Amino acid sequence: MARRTVNLPDSVEALARSVAEDGESFSATVSRLIEAGARATHGRRRPSYVASGDGPDDLGREAERYLRELVTAR
Repeated sequence: MARRTVNLPDSVEALARSVAEDGESFSATVSRLIEAGARATHGRRRPSYVASGDGPDDLGREAERYLRELVTAR
């Protein structure tokens, strides 16, 4: 197991200590929280179909405007 020195702000240390499980060491708490946070952040992957077509970059946000322009242009 690798050993690392990490400097934490007092507020982060207090937060980690407040969510520690019974009998859990501080190192185990920090490891668990880092892993959970990394998995939650890294787990948010874009679906494979995102950006697989052609069109303006803002189509998802501006679809209604583009549709309205097509209808009123006729």
